[in-house]
Amino acid sequence: MEAQAVHQFFLQLMVILLTARLFGESFARLKSPPVVGELLAGVLLGPSFLGWMEPSQVIKLLAEIGIILLLFEVGLDTDIRQLAKSGWQALFVAVSGFLWPFVFGFSLSHWLFDRNLLESLFIGGTLTATSIGITVRVLTDLKRQHSREAQVVLGAAVIDDILGVVLLAVLYDFSQVGQINAANALQVIGFIAMFFVLAPLFAKAISLLIRQFAKISQTDGLIPTLIVSLVLFFAWLAHEMGAPELLGGFAAGLALSRRFFLPFAMALHEDPDFTGRIEAQMRPIIHLFVPIFFVMVGLSLNLREIDWASPFIWWFSASLLAVAILGKMLGALVLRGPWTERLAIGIAMVPRGEVGLIFAELGRTSGIMVNEVYAALIIVIAMTTLFAPMLLKGFYRYVK
Repeated sequence: MEAQAVHQFFLQLMVILLTARLFGESFARLKSPPVVGELLAGVLLGPSFLGWMEPSQVIKLLAEIGIILLLFEVGLDTDIRQLAKSGWQALFVAVSGFLWPFVFGFSLSHWLFDRNLLESLFIGGTLTATSIGITVRVLTDLKRQHSREAQVVLGAAVIDDILGVVLLAVLYDFSQVGQINAANALQVIGFIAMFFVLAPLFAKAISLLIRQFAKISQTDGLIPTLIVSLVLFFAWLAHEMGAPELLGGFAAGLALSRRFFLPFAMALHEDPDFTGRIEAQMRPIIHLFVPIFFVMVGLSLNLREIDWASPFIWWFSASLLAVAILGKMLGALVLRGPWTERLAIGIAMVPRGEVGLIFAELGRTSGIMVNEVYAALIIVIAMTTLFAPMLLKGFYRYVK
């Protein structure tokens, strides 16, 4: 980077960080998901409106780190034990909430709107996501986090995250080779299974070393330095195994979570105090890098290049929004129990949020999605993320 470009990068980064914080804080005060505000900050700064900046290679690199750390946080917050509390209902809601949006999204894109096979798979994959962070925040604000429907939603969201990351790894492999290959998909799934078995063992051993070094360290910042190094190593290892780098971040977070246990009842006993220190010292770093990713998504979207007079963008967006909502609601509505409980579960599963944006961005950067399709997905993700929490709050006020 030339000397003249360096100071321009500093200015760009300052504007991105401050604008993301301002918009995120504004949306949080309006009781709306901050991620939507950060996305709109990028839309405002980018070619869609002000045209002040476009994502440079350095910004894209920082955004990649943000994605990996975001998935690390998702893994860190994942509570596998929640599944034991919520039982088969969470499994049913998760699988149906993963399967139906994928099938509906793919079928709609491929056969009704005549999108190619790979692009349709990415569109369907994007609709499978559920933002556990947004759902938890809303249920907590409503003081419903310990209700029965909350237990089902949280358990289902855990499974959704795992299924979504596996699907993302498979689609990433397809995007790399440019075609659908069943043999490669099975190989990637095998690598992922092996990765999820070995990675926690490795992370456990490393965490024991980190804990010992932390006791004798004479300097500040040892824990975040070593944890970030571990996450980056896992990201590199995931890529070497043919999976996207962000899978490594998710696996590292999952392995270090205080609520994680290995399959076949082999418990991974973490020191809760030490794990709490990891969470506390990593969150400022995560909250620094992750907004860069969301702003970068907005910067990458050029609304001026879209033909808004074309019926395609409106019909496509509306159709995807309908199946995005319907696909998540179906599994919950067929459960046994009071209709209010079932409806609450369905609404709580609707927000797409961060994971949906990761799917869409991977499709765009791989050159698989055209601008109109990418824009339609961003609209759907933003609308489900913004309006589902509002609908859930209104619903609980109505049924009281």
